[in-house]
Amino acid sequence: MRNIAILLAATALSACSLAPPHTRGPLPVAPAYQAEYRPEIGTRRATAIPWRTFFTDPRLQAIIAIALQNNRDLKVSVARIAEARGQYRIQGADRLPTLNLGGSATRNRIGVNSLGANGIVTGTDGGTTGGVSGFTYNQYSVNVGVSSFELDFWGRVANLTAAARANYLSTVVAERAFRLSLIRDVAMNYLQAREYIERIEIAEATVKSRIEGLRIAKLRLDAGVTSALDYRQAETLLTQAETALAALRLQLAQTRDAVAVLLGQPIPADLPPALATAQQPITRDIAPGLPSELLDNRPDILSAEEQLRAARANVGAARAAFFPSITLTGSAGYTSSALGDLFKSGSFLWNVGPSLSLPIFDWGRREGNLSVARARADIAVATYEKTVQTAFQEVADALAGRRYLAEQVEAQQRATLAQRKLAELARSRYRNGVANYIEVLDAERNLFEAEQALISARRAELDNLVSLYIALGGGLDGTPEPAPVAAR
Repeated sequence: MRNIAILLAATALSACSLAPPHTRGPLPVAPAYQAEYRPEIGTRRATAIPWRTFFTDPRLQAIIAIALQNNRDLKVSVARIAEARGQYRIQGADRLPTLNLGGSATRNRIGVNSLGANGIVTGTDGGTTGGVSGFTYNQYSVNVGVSSFELDFWGRVANLTAAARANYLSTVVAERAFRLSLIRDVAMNYLQAREYIERIEIAEATVKSRIEGLRIAKLRLDAGVTSALDYRQAETLLTQAETALAALRLQLAQTRDAVAVLLGQPIPADLPPALATAQQPITRDIAPGLPSELLDNRPDILSAEEQLRAARANVGAARAAFFPSITLTGSAGYTSSALGDLFKSGSFLWNVGPSLSLPIFDWGRREGNLSVARARADIAVATYEKTVQTAFQEVADALAGRRYLAEQVEAQQRATLAQRKLAELARSRYRNGVANYIEVLDAERNLFEAEQALISARRAELDNLVSLYIALGGGLDGTPEPAPVAAR
């Protein structure tokens, strides 16, 4: 028993690792964002702003909360964490010996041809049976055994365990990345719906106004004050507004359907009142920091890094296959022919036997496995670097949008105001007989388009602020995250 304990204790020694060391390497992006994007604006880090603080519209808050509870894709993501955690536990169990407790009780009979030369044997159960008919006996045993436990001298099992752990941690941060993307998608669809609602309101008011204008044009036509051309132009204005209204209503219906899918249920009817696009109190005070900070703030980058760590660990496991595999089999216990004597000192027995295995010729299987592992590690490196580059691009684009979309909204506001004055002037000139109706037609059409464009520009600016918030790592609030396993 003492020898078995010594052999098992040897498994606790640290095995060598043949995996390449994990390093991040130089960033494949610029060390700072372009100065023209004005990255110095902002004092608050996105990771320190909970989403309930970033989005203060009560209706939007309620919708996001519902999505974080019921979204089906999010449920799949959470289930994958449990799956990866289970795989890690399964693989980690291979680093320790599996102890099996066994017991048996058998009654055996030996026929006459199995007896000795004198033909008489004293029965082990206390009786004596004649040789011509054979004899019976009992056998009892209890043992604890270790079956085929690998002594991990080359780190194969340790690297496989490290790979499973990295895959698990990758799913944890990937789930956080999905939560942030879900928040972004819900917010953007909500803002899109608000844009359509406001554009529909303008279109409905425009249709109502143009119906009245067409009625007046008909009266003027009947009275001979205007020509049929003016009447048909007024009719054209009305049909254009009606066409735009129908298209907006379709887009709103489709957006609401998309929101319902994100929520995982129909949109509740008892939500708080919504705020207008121009009144959305979305936080604008966000500091981007440096690109290097994305490595620790972006969950998709952290997930890609864990995948890289797992791929490098698998390289170590593939390398270890070129060295001998040493396994240990052993057991210790008691055996006796009488149940009352089972645990007496004379009934104790043990056995232990290490075995060594090394394939001499496997037709290149091990070389192939190593090549596959190295190729997957190279893929993981490229994927990680591409994820970093994509993150940098998303932040840079959002910073550019923060500056130039604000300028676009301001310019569009001035253009809308100027177009409104121009339409009023055109209508006045037409009433006074100074201009024909084509001038009114152009002014009305341009005003309608300018008002629609202003709402779209405001929504685009809000979308960009949401994109910047998520691209910088966002911030979760009140959403449970799985507790990771012990730190390295």
